[in-house]
Amino acid sequence: MNSATFIQKRKFIVRLGKMLHKYGTPAYRLEAHLMEVATHLGLKSSFVMSPTSVTFVIWTEGHEEEYTHVARVEPGDHDLGSLADTDDVVNRLLSGELTTEQAEKCLEEISKQKPPYSRWFNALAFLMSGGAFAMLMGTSWNDVIWSGLISLVVFIFVLWSGRSKRVLHMLEPLVAIVSGLLACAISVYVDPQINIRLVVLSSIIVFIPGLALALAFAELSARHLVSGTARFMDAIMLLFKLYFGAFVGISLGFAIFGQTDFVQPDPLPKWSAWLAVFALCTSLIVVFRTKLRHASWSIAAGFIAYAASIGAAFYFDYALGTFIGAFALGVFSNFFNRLVNAPASIVAMQGLIVLVPGSKTYIGLNSLIEGQSFVHSDHIGQQTFLIFMSLVAGLIFANVALPPKKSL
Repeated sequence: MNSATFIQKRKFIVRLGKMLHKYGTPAYRLEAHLMEVATHLGLKSSFVMSPTSVTFVIWTEGHEEEYTHVARVEPGDHDLGSLADTDDVVNRLLSGELTTEQAEKCLEEISKQKPPYSRWFNALAFLMSGGAFAMLMGTSWNDVIWSGLISLVVFIFVLWSGRSKRVLHMLEPLVAIVSGLLACAISVYVDPQINIRLVVLSSIIVFIPGLALALAFAELSARHLVSGTARFMDAIMLLFKLYFGAFVGISLGFAIFGQTDFVQPDPLPKWSAWLAVFALCTSLIVVFRTKLRHASWSIAAGFIAYAASIGAAFYFDYALGTFIGAFALGVFSNFFNRLVNAPASIVAMQGLIVLVPGSKTYIGLNSLIEGQSFVHSDHIGQQTFLIFMSLVAGLIFANVALPPKKSL
């Protein structure tokens, strides 16, 4: 292999790795995928990925050419649409439809793509996610409506953070403070039937790092210790910032607006949980920038995960129900991977959001600090740990039962 060919191939691998990292690919999937691509291109390779750094070591068979690339990067954000496009380019390269140079140009075009959904769609997604989570918690229509409306205010701050670095650096505690203040004001002046703490949690549910915690445990179980530990600590710190903001916002709200007696509203009907799953999965299509051709698969994944977990929990323990739900989700996402020839994570992410107990970690933190829960749940810390372990185990068993066609 001459030097020019080696340079072209290693440039493509480095660009591909950075793009997949940017789109939120877990370390164990990313490293395995890059190694497959490098092997197909006739290169030897070794990769070390973490949420904030990437290391590429690439060489030829006889070590005539060697290259090492280390870079500091920002933690990736989930962009499943761009992930699908990038995977399609790799498929075309591996099938011989594209040369390495053409594939690199395609990656450059993908990196310059505009977001697939407008701000109005994103605003609607925030509204639906906040309301859907409150509905999934089985509280009341009052909480559902106000959670959705406060989520719109949260979205305004998200837009502001795109224009101001100062707002971006304090975005998580800031939106939690604002949500707490608004919920307190609403309970005093408008609607005394809202559960203030639950409304605050629902309003900021997009920021709750449940998925990040699940991915951290998955990386640790795959023995990617550096990446898993870094992702876990990042998620814990994000949770602390959100809880601190909510605590400050509610405390200031009580001091400014006072408190009112809580009036117990009528509970939601049981069928509302299925509506909540549909609304949540639909909103996540926009939040994760999923392509419309994969939307039906993504929504189906959410329903399969929820139905399997709830059905199994009816006969067994809740944690075992989560294991069954994760197993069903893993098999379905791997079936999608084989049938559509697209990354399994495109549909798996939707189901994981329905299953992950990110909200339980927040509720458990509230119980630890304040000594009380704003929803009824016994042994929530133990439940949360068991559910995370059940999630990881379910996905591992699913990969054994129906192995995916590709590592992504």
